[in-house]
Amino acid sequence: MKLNFLAAALLFGVVTYAQDTKTIKGHIYDTANNNEPLAYATVMLQNTSIGAETDENGYFEIECEQGSYLLEASYAGYQTFVLPYDTGSANEVNINMTPEEANLNELVITVNNRKSSETALLSEQRKSLEIKQQIGAQELSRKGVGDVAAAVAKTAGISQQEGSNNVYVRGLGDRYNSTSLNGLPVPSNDPEKKNINLELFSTDIVEYISIDKTFNSRNTGDFGGGNVDILSKDFKDSGLFEIELGAQANTNALSKGSDFVLPQGPSKMGYASYGKPNNALNGYNFQNSLQPESAGPIGGNFGLKAGKSFLIGETGKLNLFATASFDNGFTYREGINQSTSAQGAKLKSFNQEKFSQTTNTTGMFNANYHVNDNHRLAYNFLYINSSDLSRDTYTGSDRDFEGDHDALLVQRGTFIQNTVLINQLLGNHKLNEKLGFDWAVSYNTIESDMPDRTQNKMFYWKDSDTYTLAQRTITDNHRYFQNLKEDEIAANLALNYKLGVDENGNEKGKVTFGYNGRVKKRDFEAIQYNFRISGDALTSAVNPNNLDTFFNQQNYTSGLFSISAFAGDTPQTYSGEQNIHASFGNLEYRLTDKFSAVIGLRYEKIDQTVQWRTQLDAIEQTNKFNRNEFLPNLSLKYELSGTQNLRLAASKTYTLPQFKERARFIYEDVTEIKVGNPYLYPSQNYNFDLKWEIFPMNDEVISVATFGKYIQDPINEITMASSTNDITWVNIGDKGYVYGAEFEIKKRLFDFGGTNINNISGGLNVSYMKTDQEVDKDKIQRETNGLINTNFDFDRSSFTGASDLLLNADISYVTEWNEGRGMTATVAYTHYSDRLYALGVESKGNLIDKGMGSLDFILKTKIHKNFALDFAARNILNPEFRRIQDNASGAIDAVTYKRGAFFSLGGKYTF
Repeated sequence: MKLNFLAAALLFGVVTYAQDTKTIKGHIYDTANNNEPLAYATVMLQNTSIGAETDENGYFEIECEQGSYLLEASYAGYQTFVLPYDTGSANEVNINMTPEEANLNELVITVNNRKSSETALLSEQRKSLEIKQQIGAQELSRKGVGDVAAAVAKTAGISQQEGSNNVYVRGLGDRYNSTSLNGLPVPSNDPEKKNINLELFSTDIVEYISIDKTFNSRNTGDFGGGNVDILSKDFKDSGLFEIELGAQANTNALSKGSDFVLPQGPSKMGYASYGKPNNALNGYNFQNSLQPESAGPIGGNFGLKAGKSFLIGETGKLNLFATASFDNGFTYREGINQSTSAQGAKLKSFNQEKFSQTTNTTGMFNANYHVNDNHRLAYNFLYINSSDLSRDTYTGSDRDFEGDHDALLVQRGTFIQNTVLINQLLGNHKLNEKLGFDWAVSYNTIESDMPDRTQNKMFYWKDSDTYTLAQRTITDNHRYFQNLKEDEIAANLALNYKLGVDENGNEKGKVTFGYNGRVKKRDFEAIQYNFRISGDALTSAVNPNNLDTFFNQQNYTSGLFSISAFAGDTPQTYSGEQNIHASFGNLEYRLTDKFSAVIGLRYEKIDQTVQWRTQLDAIEQTNKFNRNEFLPNLSLKYELSGTQNLRLAASKTYTLPQFKERARFIYEDVTEIKVGNPYLYPSQNYNFDLKWEIFPMNDEVISVATFGKYIQDPINEITMASSTNDITWVNIGDKGYVYGAEFEIKKRLFDFGGTNINNISGGLNVSYMKTDQEVDKDKIQRETNGLINTNFDFDRSSFTGASDLLLNADISYVTEWNEGRGMTATVAYTHYSDRLYALGVESKGNLIDKGMGSLDFILKTKIHKNFALDFAARNILNPEFRRIQDNASGAIDAVTYKRGAFFSLGGKYTF
């Protein structure tokens, strides 16, 4: 059915545009700027819906039927220009546009901010020889999106996993994707993840986001789902100073009022000055109190932006831009958290409450120096400090804690601080009319710190309404310290040569040769201090909200508890080094006026070494592998008309295992334990895409795409067959595949007319996909030399994290009034269908996240040319999140909760 639909759509497009046509070509020039080309101006055939937008060189093409027309050229702040034109003429059209004098001051801002507009990005998408998808600052603002993770989740085929920062591209999760900033790689802030948390990147620093779902030779070869490239702000206005203030609240958090409590320790700004105590094994020297404190559950944000442009000499221009912001938010959720046996018996059954506060401090500085038309230099500095402070309480039962008590209480307090420093230096040089050279270098550092995570377990006795400390193993009550540091140096070099023009004046194409290098080193250490409680102390009543009365120096001296750790006071460690050096060649060639091809080949030399010393291997162990990868790619583009393209892409890529996945390191959570697999090895990916797209108007697009991926030796997270049911990573089978289709439409639904913008527009993208992989327990046992055993009772499964159906829809009303005032109102809805969270073993059944949707409303007003007021209501429907365990005895709830609705109000003043 899907293939028939695509074929019908393509046939319709070909028939519609197969008439006798004429291409009108021309340029538009700016009389107020020494007749420089005017980019992103609109040219329409009056009384029709046919038109085009000028490119960066002021050039446009309009394909139409033979006849006579009135060409109408327009641009915000400029006088509309109308010119008669007959298609019998062979002349190009040259239009000189003049600003409206009354709007000259306003014009400067309008012209220079167009680069990230929806219209400009759609124009670039239409002209690109490769399949790409972009979302810019204008669209992000209209949809009220606050961070890059939420932004990419609004595009076709991409979803964000509820309760985590995992982003899935076409059903493929973290390991299959990559992240870059201005084309340079960004390290991860999480020891378990390959990619940095995209929620850390505020959209305030973004010019636009480019999402490559097809591989090209300039991308890293560690590519399966897609690459997210964040393009930072490039300020071009004469000057800017802006201040922003806002408040935000979560209905769940508000409902707790003064009962909203969090652990003590970090500052309100999300910084911690403490760490592993000195001499922790010979005294109770921990700095933080175990007593939670009340926190006001209303968050806020504050931000400053400043920019300035300077003319240097006759041809130079220096653009400076800086932003500093802080925001914090509070959330609360409550619900079931449990696991069961294959027969439905409850192994762990808790009611979980989670109180959370998040903060984000961001600072960015950009300097872009346009030396002249041939040379450009840029420096980008980015600082991000994010934190997550949470208090989790689990009340219920655990099979390992059976007894005559009435309930088990588990308390965990966690603070995570991530600090990111990114430095980039970039250059673009036009050496002559045909030869260009681009280069970029970066030095990045990341530190992820979890100082003093606390956990305590207690029994509740209903008759006496008291709690006593619980202890089945020495690790039940502990304090945990974890630190990750990663340094990375990266470089990109590219030399491109234009192949000249054909007889019609069109560029034939270009050849590019380049080098990419990436060298990174990671150091990770963790130590857990376990409290062994003496027998008599286990019967003494304690206050769960004031455990300082038990865990203190006096009771330690009295022998009520002792402190121990793995290998004395020496932490468990692992370190990783990864060196990737790549060379690539790329040929872009226009075979005919309509048909273009891109052929590329990338070679990568990969060296990865991991060393560890843990409780599983007290003597330091080393694990390394070396790979040579040859990665071809092909992209074809056929222009069915000036507004319609048919595209095809094919490529080969690979997927690397991550450092922690190959180190024998144990990470213990309340309900699960994870341990690495030193036998893990890369998988190989074969990718195919076919896409048809049409751009009816400059701000409209309709597209249909199909895609397929064949993956050899796919990597998956599984549960081992062991007494503790530990989780690890394995090459789960010989092969797997993903296939599906995507549909996208952005359309202006109604234009109310008038001299100012006054219209309703809508957008919809729908993705349907299927994933499948072999599950081979014999392969797992054989390739790990018997280290890992599993008891799967099935031989095939879908990919974890993949939904069959993804949907995003939005409708916006945009109106502009006089004197720079206006309003945008947007309603946005997103939905994902059921998806596999984790594979079950021994007939326990898979864990499945049930499908759910979210509805948002965003209102942005500019009530004065200098003052804007914004309001947003998110997750209005407040659906229940449900994770079920689907075993033989039926579907049993494993995790349930509601996130509550989120409301925010903010004001912005521009000087």
